[in-house]
Amino acid sequence: MAGILLAALGASVLLYYWVAPEKKVDDFIGPPRSGYVLTTFDLDSYNEEGKPAFKLIAPHLERREGDESLYINAPNFVLPSTKETDVPPWTGHSQYGWVNKDGTMLKLQGLVHMDRIAFQTNPPASIDTSEVTAWPKENRLETAEAARIVQGTSTMDGVGMRANLDTKHLELLDAVHTTYQPRKR
Repeated sequence: MAGILLAALGASVLLYYWVAPEKKVDDFIGPPRSGYVLTTFDLDSYNEEGKPAFKLIAPHLERREGDESLYINAPNFVLPSTKETDVPPWTGHSQYGWVNKDGTMLKLQGLVHMDRIAFQTNPPASIDTSEVTAWPKENRLETAEAARIVQGTSTMDGVGMRANLDTKHLELLDAVHTTYQPRKR
């Protein structure tokens, strides 16, 4: 009797695999799908102390389902000082941007331009570079690309840059060339 039941069970399994529908093949080809898309948006991010870490304004943002990071087209950004309230923020724009899930890393991709207006005895400053990685909650940024820093009448060119925007420390890493305009007498 057990042999008949075992044979019937085996026959039913074979019959199931013979008549069962084929598994559906995932035929989607293309980039990852967005969790959502925003057009013409403002994004404000804050640090652990509740102070502004960065602001982004852009025409297009996509949040990816897989890694929950943000992909941004043509962002304008504001990087305020997290320590001193009397220091004006750095403002600027880049071709593309990316923000990780936690908001602790911001990548400004393509050409990047940043400005800071004059304050106290400091003249206005600007930075032109590309491919910047920023840690806005720590107010740090860096790039391995060519960078030009203009402050007042001085111009500094180099390859690779590190900056701590709270301490106002900008460092060019290689092939540095500086031009100081003579002062008027």
